[in-house]
Amino acid sequence: MSETLYPLRQIKKTVKKTVLFGNKPSAELFAILSVYFVQGILGLARLAVSFFLKDDLGLTPAQMGALMGIAAVPWVIKPLFGFISDGLPIFSYRRRPYLVISGLLGSLSWILLATAVTNAWLATVTLLLTSISVAISDVIVDSLVVERARKESLGQAGSLQSLTWGMSAFGGLITAYLSGWLLEQFSNQTVFEITAIFPFIVCIAAWFIAEEPISKDKLISKQDQSLVKQQIKQVWQAIKQKSILLPTAFVFLWQATPNADSAFFYFTTNELGFEPEFLGRVRLVTSVAALLGIFVYQHFLKNVSFRNILGWSVVISSALGMTMLLLVTHTNRLLGIEDHWFSLGDSLILTVAGQIAFLPILVLSARLCPKGIEATLFALLMSIINLASLLSHELGALITHWLGVTETNFDNLWLLVIITNLSTLLPLPLVKWLPNNDPQQEEINNEENTSYMSEAYEGHPLGAVPNNAIIPEVLP
Repeated sequence: MSETLYPLRQIKKTVKKTVLFGNKPSAELFAILSVYFVQGILGLARLAVSFFLKDDLGLTPAQMGALMGIAAVPWVIKPLFGFISDGLPIFSYRRRPYLVISGLLGSLSWILLATAVTNAWLATVTLLLTSISVAISDVIVDSLVVERARKESLGQAGSLQSLTWGMSAFGGLITAYLSGWLLEQFSNQTVFEITAIFPFIVCIAAWFIAEEPISKDKLISKQDQSLVKQQIKQVWQAIKQKSILLPTAFVFLWQATPNADSAFFYFTTNELGFEPEFLGRVRLVTSVAALLGIFVYQHFLKNVSFRNILGWSVVISSALGMTMLLLVTHTNRLLGIEDHWFSLGDSLILTVAGQIAFLPILVLSARLCPKGIEATLFALLMSIINLASLLSHELGALITHWLGVTETNFDNLWLLVIITNLSTLLPLPLVKWLPNNDPQQEEINNEENTSYMSEAYEGHPLGAVPNNAIIPEVLP
């Protein structure tokens, strides 16, 4: 019997080490991973949304940008969802019911987009609902991951988060090419109907989350102590500490530098004539590259200090971003590299670098969260990064307008590329704001000398990347 079970044990051990990055397999772990998988697979409708707004509704680039900006608002107010989840349990549960609500809202909004949206106002409301749906589920699973990451070593915490974001990238990988291919075969509305199926997976996953119900006695006690007020006080006590404030400020300044994404999209579609099917291929390449970036970080860089890896990421991402100049000026043609092939190779390199830079931001944010307010503070840190991303697009739009770059005039696009990439170097002198060691270990060391931390954070416990890097596809 033991000889028969031995191969099974070896297979299980190998899967745990190589596939799950050392994390113990469980129903809850797979439920969490399935939510991240859905976040990635919703990228199936990403191109369909763009073409729907552009062709079916006839929106201008400015109108489309404004609409997508509104749709991104839920990612800036993520702490609100964290507060609601932490302070307002439903049927004595703080996680499961919100995942169910998220899944139902997501499916409903995609169905509405496929059947009832006929103008820009309805599109704005519906896309806002899709964004709220994913933002809620993102806050919930992030809180579950953060709560578990705090119990592990720094290396293991990085492994868990690498695994979750790897699952999101895997979901994007599956639908990457399909997002363009489906548009060649079906209407935008049909793609929306197909997408509506996947949020139901979140509803199913909710039932496998290991969560103890909160007793009525505890609820009454928390209400008597003004839980929400206490949470706000705890978050404020945490965020005003230099050990949290300075790293957050550095990441915000880095992510808020302007980018040329919108102008570059119009260049590739209007000037170079890239079709939806090819754009799907680009998404396929970037999805594979994202997984490669995760692999590189997990196996070679996860123990490098945050200061070193993010400092070098600033420099390398700026340098690699300059490769866009070759395509914008058509220099790639002089080198004998066709536009399509150059675009694929450039996207691959930029995405690997971007994913390597993104994961330490994620891990750093988790390690900065004090015990007791993990989900609230983590959601706040992520919303700050999302706000920086919105500012990055707005600043990029202003510079684009200032340089006279339009949907047909790309004469100054080369200058826009230079300005946006050089601007990413501006926060570099502030790299010393980043911790050189594990913030959580420093917190433990501090607790050995003072009881302040334990008193300040005792209470109810509760997707940014560098410019030109790929962003996890959580927006429609």
